[in-house]
Amino acid sequence: MRRPRSAALALFLLVPAAAGAQEVAGDVFPHRAPPMLVCNAAREGIVACLAGTLCACRFERGGSIVGRPDGFRWDCGALRPGCGPAPADLAAPPLPMTIFPQITVPQPGGYPDLPPGFGR
Repeated sequence: MRRPRSAALALFLLVPAAAGAQEVAGDVFPHRAPPMLVCNAAREGIVACLAGTLCACRFERGGSIVGRPDGFRWDCGALRPGCGPAPADLAAPPLPMTIFPQITVPQPGGYPDLPPGFGR
């Protein structure tokens, strides 16, 4: 009689914890989260919006200082652009012509009349 109760109690305690999260390769994501995008050689160069940043899939060198092997990783550095809504069209509409050209018609002498004080 003891065994079914302890098994039922263990099942009762473990099911809500497992239902609330998905475990993918050691990382825990919220329940309805989309799966993490894979960055590999076949997807090198693609971009994806991760945490509000437009991240790029790239090959990064590892090393003893970083403590990582060579491999493909998401580049979501501080210099990457955000992936918010697209900016408005930057081309402004043409301005209306407010300054009209002045057309002078030649006078009978061939030159336009000069203001007083400017003689020929």
